[in-house]
Parts: sequence; C-alpha cells; structure tokens
Amino acid sequence: DDLSDAYLRGTQELETAVLDLLRGYQRETLSPPQALSYDLYEYYLDMQVQGYRFAYHDYPLHHFIGSYHWSVDGLFAEIHPLESVGDVEDYIARLSLVDDQVAQVLEGLELREELGVIPPDFIVNLGRESLVEYLGLGSTGSEIVDARRLGVYTRLDEALDQLDGIGPEQAQRFRQAALREIEASFIPAFLALTGYLDHLATVAASDAGAWKLPGGDEYYAYMLRLRTSTDLTPAEIHEIGLDEVRRIQAEMREVLLGLGYPEEASFTDLMDRAARDSGWFDISTQAGKDQYIAAIEATIEGAEQAADAVFDLRPTGQVVVIGGPTGGYYVPGAPDGSRPGSYHVSLGGQWRPRMSMPTIAYHETSPGHHFQIAIAQGLDLPYTRRNIRFTAYTEGWALYAEQLAWELGLYDGDPYGNLGRLQGELLRAVRLVTDTGIHAMHWSREQAQAYMDQAMGSPPGRFSYEVDRYVVLPAQATAYKIGMLKILELRQRAMDRLGDKFDIKQFHNIVLGSGSLPLGFLERVVDDYIDSVTGDSS
Repeated sequence: DDLSDAYLRGTQELETAVLDLLRGYQRETLSPPQALSYDLYEYYLDMQVQGYRFAYHDYPLHHFIGSYHWSVDGLFAEIHPLESVGDVEDYIARLSLVDDQVAQVLEGLELREELGVIPPDFIVNLGRESLVEYLGLGSTGSEIVDARRLGVYTRLDEALDQLDGIGPEQAQRFRQAALREIEASFIPAFLALTGYLDHLATVAASDAGAWKLPGGDEYYAYMLRLRTSTDLTPAEIHEIGLDEVRRIQAEMREVLLGLGYPEEASFTDLMDRAARDSGWFDISTQAGKDQYIAAIEATIEGAEQAADAVFDLRPTGQVVVIGGPTGGYYVPGAPDGSRPGSYHVSLGGQWRPRMSMPTIAYHETSPGHHFQIAIAQGLDLPYTRRNIRFTAYTEGWALYAEQLAWELGLYDGDPYGNLGRLQGELLRAVRLVTDTGIHAMHWSREQAQAYMDQAMGSPPGRFSYEVDRYVVLPAQATAYKIGMLKILELRQRAMDRLGDKFDIKQFHNIVLGSGSLPLGFLERVVDDYIDSVTGDSS
C-alpha cells in the first residue's frame, strides 16, 4: 500500500468527491434494500470525511498487533500466498519495496511530530523494544541483524521445500535473492524506524491520554463515534461502565459462593484462589502444546454443533487453529475460499489458564468472529456491505457470542469456565471506565492500572498491557461492551414485542444477514423485522 502523505490527501479528495456524487442521487427512487446500502455508504464516507482533520493523530509504531512492523510481518509471514513460482517472485519483489514504504511511514511520523502528535514516552520505549526484539537484537545483544532468522525469510525458506516443480538449484536462487532484498531493503528500513523511535524518546512526555493532543477532546469524541457508532459522550460511557462493573462483579460473587469460597473474602483474594483452583494447561512441551490446541479445537467443534439450535445461517468457510509466538486474534479467510479463517493462539511461556480458554475460543471463532465474518463474506450484498466492518457490531457480536454460548449450555458442568466468561465480560465493562478515564478525564497510566487491578481483582500490574493498548487505540476498547449491550437490547425488544412469535433463529438471521452495520442501522433493521412480523408499518 502507498502510505505517503500525497496518497492520503488524494484519497481524501476522492472520498469527498464520491460522497458529493452519492448525495446527488435521488434516494427516493431506490428500493428499501438499495436505500439501506445507500445510507450505509453515505454514513461510512461521512465518518471518513469527519476524520480527515485527525488523519495524523494516531500512533503507527507501538508494541501491539497492528503496529506497522507487525502488519508488514503479518503480510509476509501469514497472508502472502506461496503456492507457485509466481507467488515466490511476487514475494521477493515486495521485499524490495519495504524501504520505500518505510520512507513513507517516516514521513508520516515527522508530520505527526510537527503537529505535536507524539506518543507517550512509555509507548515509544515499548515500541522500540518490540522492534529490537523482532529484529533479533534484544536477545543476542548484537548490532547485526541475521536475515536468516527473520520470519520474512524463514517462511519463504520453508515454503520452497514444499513447492512442487522447483528444483534445489532454483530454490537456492530464490533464497539468495530474498536474502539480498532483506539485507538491502528490509533490515535498513526497520533499523531506520528504530532510530526514529530513539529520537522520539528524547521529546516524548508521560501524559497518556488523547486530551493532550491538538484538538484532543474533539479527536476522542470522534473516535468514540467511529468505534461505537453512537453519540454517547465519554461521561455517559464511563457511567455505563461503572454500572456494568458492579452488576458483573455481583454475578461473579454468586458463582464463587456456589463453588464454596468464603463470602467475606476480598474480590482479589477470591479471584486469585479461583485461578489457581481452576487448573492450567502446561504448554512447556510439544505434547502439551498439541493437547492445548486439541482442547481448543474440541471446544470449537462443540460450539458449532450447539449452534444448530439458534442459527439458520452458517458460515461456509472453515476455521483452523494456529499456534505461534503471538495469539489471541482471528484472521478472516479469503473471500474466495482459498484460505480458511484462522484463530491464532500464543504458545509462548509455560502455562495457559483453563478458566478462560473456552470463552476466548467462542469469541474468536464460533459463534463469534469467524461465524459472523465468514457469513458476511458469503452474503449477496454490494462489495462495500460485505467488506466494511464497524467495530461496535463486530466486537459487540463476538462478546454477545460469549453469552450466547452460556445460554446454549456450553458451560454446563464447568462453573470455573463460566467464571472465566464473566471475567471476560467484566474486562469489557472495565474498559469503558478505563478508556474514558485515560482520554477524557486525564487519568495517568498508573491511575488506570490501579483501577483495572482493583476492578478485576488482580495483583498489581496485571493489566499494564491492557492500559497501554487503550492509550495507543483510543475508544477501540469501548466498542465491545457498547455493541453487546445494543444487541441484547434489540433482542429483548423483539422478544417483548413479538411474544410467542419471537424466533431466535430469525432474529440472528436479521442481525447477521445484513453484514456489519453501525448500531443505529442495526436497530433500524431489527425494528423493520419486528414491524414485518407484527404487521405494524407505521
């Protein structure tokens, strides 16, 4: 992709022109499905245009999935096909272009600095550590990057051994060509990024929130609209979060009492004991890793079987579980079915808690992200409807899927697993409080960490990673709970108005059958469905 400022400005001009053109159409001549597509595309473009003034308010380099360096690595190490000689040639050609793209990233970083958009010092330092570790400098102490150890090379190296029709000599030529491009383009470019972070460390301050940026309050309000697709204010979201935290903590205490834990113990003590008592997966050996992956696959299979009770729509594409150094996320399959959806799980370290495993699997696969996204890819909708994703819908659905798994009985006989589910929901409620605290209420990093530890019943520092994520991605973490609450609200509305006519399968058809939607559009679609059943078109 072109990441230059010139391309960005050109894209903005094009989107503005398309929006003006769209608004010139006679909407009243459209059918209801066409009108929905029209309104949705207008909403999407309008939100894009509203965000132009904040085009350089984000932080491209950090230590999370989504940072520029991890995105590049993901392209080469996971997404790029390597099934033919042509694929290999394209792979090597793209390696030669990395330095040009990094020059564009550096241009953007310099423009941000001129505007006063500089990440907090702790994000700069953690981002640099991530880059250094990725390049293999942190573990060896060497100032020389070994191209053969980088994932962009090892994946090609392994793929060449598997490709039919490529002899040893040709494979070796491809390896040498790749090494030349990595050493000439990839490594110098990534070292330049590291050098710029060294510079930013000398000018960065410790303030964590978006409020510190030029127009920071307006920027955060925009990001909340973008991520939640609502007009909720930071104060309103903060209060929703506090209410949900109290409710979920009370439910968790009921589960803990049912397990025989003492009522008078502190929430932190109870959660510590429950985590120890619920058991762990030992993944320190290959056999342990295999058992862990098998347990996840069995969990997904059970969810897919149970889904028949509440779903008519089913994804056509499969999902595979892939273990690796990082994890906890889903990568959609190719729309043409050439590559399955994949749930990536981390196999680093020694232990994984049994208590949280099922819930994360349901969230990322079925009936969560994979279920929803794979269905959307197969819908007979315009391209934009199938491929634009609204965070509150996609993450709200995945969090709703966690509760749906409980409603389907998938936690029966597993009270610790249900406690893990509630713990996951509690985290999403705590995010509402913490995100708004950081970006609208001027909370420090330490204040946010202390609140999360207390609210989650965790030892000090347990959620420092989460807090840093909210600093880097303002408002993103609020979308999960806000989206889930809207889906539950609409389901209850349908149940109340339809009574005996309510059909959970049909409700899910309506929610999933229109693709990803802003929450206001989802409400419109559900209300139309309710009216069609009741015969009320007023």
